[in-house]
Amino acid sequence: MSTLVLSEIYIYPIKSLSGISLTSAQVEERGLQYDRRWMLIDDSGIFLTQRKYAEMALLQVALTPEGLQVTHKTRDLTPLLVPYETNSTRSTLVTVWDDICFAFIVSPEANAWFSEALGISCRLVYMPENSIRLIDPNYAKHNEKVSFSDGYPFLIIGQESLNDLNSRLEEQVPINRFRPNFVFTGGQPYVEEKWKTFKIGEVLFYGAKPCGRCNVTTINQDTAQAGAEPLRTLSSYQKKGNKVIFGMNLIGLSTGMVKVGDKITVMEVGPAASAE
Repeated sequence: MSTLVLSEIYIYPIKSLSGISLTSAQVEERGLQYDRRWMLIDDSGIFLTQRKYAEMALLQVALTPEGLQVTHKTRDLTPLLVPYETNSTRSTLVTVWDDICFAFIVSPEANAWFSEALGISCRLVYMPENSIRLIDPNYAKHNEKVSFSDGYPFLIIGQESLNDLNSRLEEQVPINRFRPNFVFTGGQPYVEEKWKTFKIGEVLFYGAKPCGRCNVTTINQDTAQAGAEPLRTLSSYQKKGNKVIFGMNLIGLSTGMVKVGDKITVMEVGPAASAE
């Protein structure tokens, strides 16, 4: 068996905006530190996503000592600074899929910036520690909490899985189409779909369920233009039930630091689970 090595780490501090590549990250219960702790909502409190607003891909987030810096990839907008700790006391209920939880509205300035950048009325919210959103109890291990991610704290994809997909495509796609937290080298394509318990370095994870994919995978993250691939090709050989799957949703069973180059040790495997 080839050695499994963590090769890339990504976080997406503001849900559905561009990700950030890191060389190390702190594993917390809700996800990696800063990952999807912020989110854009419409006037009804419902989350915004690239599924409907592809231009969200053009908003780039960076970590700075003072907070998140948000810029537009193609427009000359003044960068927005979002402090890591919000002083806001204005809370609101927000909806992420079937979940409702509370969040703080970050600032009128942030609301105005994003409304201008996207051309729609929207607000930026932050999930504080006392806001509770739980993982689906059908898959949770210990009533774990999750951030504003679609449903699970972490997502892992093997480089060999991407290589296999790209071998089937006329035009290759980069890993950012799939928004993983972890990418690893080694192993066979799609081997991650069978992992149950494993360690990245010394941090323990549990493979909850394969990740069902949506049209965000068809959006070029540099141009916000959408096409048919890679979803069309994936659906020809990676369909489980009515879901097209790629990657594995994870729950953290411990906390700690992970870094690029960490060895991955698989302790328990099982049959590839359904994405339902």
